[in-house]
Amino acid sequence: MSCGRPHDVDCAEILDRVYVFIDDELHDQVDAAAIRQHLIECGPCLRQYNLERAVKALVARSCGCDCAPEVLRVKVLARIREVRPDVAER
Repeated sequence: MSCGRPHDVDCAEILDRVYVFIDDELHDQVDAAAIRQHLIECGPCLRQYNLERAVKALVARSCGCDCAPEVLRVKVLARIREVRPDVAER
């Protein structure tokens, strides 16, 4: 995804980190500022960011405080690690 204009940070990198940004879990404020600036400059990334925020809010409203069973959590994390080996256990 791209608006066709060059950016300091590539669109793919922004979208790869959008959930961490939405959850305010970026530990580096410089990174957060770079993502904010990119979203200001790039309409397609901003639309995707807004969509992800809306989905996250909808899931939070729908699921409330229901917790997934531990077996499901383990299976999901294992599957994520198959696809993205850089995801660490929390």
